[in-house]
Formats: sequence, C-alpha cells, structure tokens
Amino acid sequence: MAMRPPRTAVGVLTLLTLAACGTDPGGGHGGGSVETGEPVTGVHWSVSSLTVGGTRTAAPADAHVEIDSEGRAQGSFGCNRFTADVRLDGDGLTVGPATTTAMGCEKDVQRFETALARTFGGELAAVVEGRGDDRTLALTTPGGDRIDLTAQAPAPLTGTAWKVTSLLSGDTATDLPAGARDTAHLTFGEDGSVEGSLGCNSFHGEAAVSGSTITFGPLASTRKACPGPETEVERALSGVLDGEVTYELRHRSLTLTAPDGEGLGATARQARD
Repeated sequence: MAMRPPRTAVGVLTLLTLAACGTDPGGGHGGGSVETGEPVTGVHWSVSSLTVGGTRTAAPADAHVEIDSEGRAQGSFGCNRFTADVRLDGDGLTVGPATTTAMGCEKDVQRFETALARTFGGELAAVVEGRGDDRTLALTTPGGDRIDLTAQAPAPLTGTAWKVTSLLSGDTATDLPAGARDTAHLTFGEDGSVEGSLGCNSFHGEAAVSGSTITFGPLASTRKACPGPETEVERALSGVLDGEVTYELRHRSLTLTAPDGEGLGATARQARD
C-alpha cells in the first residue's frame, strides 16, 4: 500500500528502556516523567483515549503504537497506519514527522485520526505506570492535551474471539452499522473449525490455515430475519468467508482479504467488549 507524507507532523514515543526519573507533583509538560524501568520498546501500546481541550474521546479499536530498538515506530491511528522516527529527550519525547497510508475512513474515525495526529507530535511529557502487561503510558503536550495508552499482549489466530470492526474494499475501510458493530465476530479453533456471528445470524464451518491463507468451507448459519443494514453486512461477510482468502495478523488486529479485494478487519476482543 502506498505511503505518503501526512499534512501534519506526527510523533511517537521513546527509544530505550526508560529508567525511573522521579515525579514532579506540579504536573503539566515539565512535570511528566517516566516512572519505571520497564521497557517501552517492543511493546504494543493500544491507544485507549485522547483528551483535547478538556474533552476525552475513546479511541477506535485498532489505534496503537509499537516502537523498535532502532528508533522507528509504527502503528495505526485507528484506520490508517503510520511510521515515524522517535527520540528520548529527558523526561519526555521529541517526535518527528510520519508517513501514513491513505485509506478512506469513516467520518468519526477520520476525525479522531486528525486530532490524534495533531496531538501526537513535537515535545511530549511521558509517564509510565505499572509492570508487564499492566503498564499504562500517558503522553501530554505542553498545552495539556493527553494521549492515554495501555500495554497489550499479542493475540493468537486460533482461540481468539475476533470482533469484526470494518469491511474492506481495496483501500477503503467502512465501519459496520450500529446493529452489527457489537455482534459480528469469528473464532478459529485448533481443530480447523470456525464459528461466530455474521452480525445477526450465527454460523459455523471449517477453516484450513496454511501459510498466509485460510480456506473456508461452506458455512452453516441460522436463518433469522434481520434488519436491512444487518442483512447487507451478512451478505458482505459471507462473501469474504468463502473459499481461499489471504490473512494478515498484526499483534491484535486481523485482516482477511478475498481475491477480488473485498475483506474484513477485526480486532481481538477485550474484556469490556
């Protein structure tokens, strides 16, 4: 997928394992500090919320950041992916411009991405709390806007409940309508089975995983009458879960793409889902 420079500079996180630096109770940009020896690199940081101008907004399910030991970060603003250089600077972070993909996104997601890109740049104070997979990271701008992130362990393909979040068509991602948004999901079994919900009706069948492909056998599903939007989602998902598809697993995000370019995006379900 082609990458292009964004219209706004985007920043990321930090390069090294960060040692304790103490805490200034005064808060603000000068008061932020890293409070743990736990590594920040090699961690999947899921964006949980963004606070701009005192208004907190929950992040899209796939918004995240990962940093490697070479000072490169990659992630997703919730729809489009990005990469950027990073530098640790005292008790905060100096972040550089990023390159991003250019998928078309739903208006609400696009609005969040624009706000995150504007916030996630320049100098940021950093506070890490907790240990292991219980770590949280808060990044704060000089003006007091804040990004809250949480460490997440990777999800395996099999045994994970994958919540379908979007339908893909080439470079365009479309959010599921409200009626199917919280119900469409699928789970792959170690025995080569697959089961879940198409957004209204439940289904089960066979799914053979080989290399980067999954081959779906005929699906058996219930036959409830569903509202119009859910019916359209079920038709689209049934089309993807048919025959051989290519899959890509990125930590806690899964995409399935059929030969005709149609596909779905899913994320590993959280306890709160």
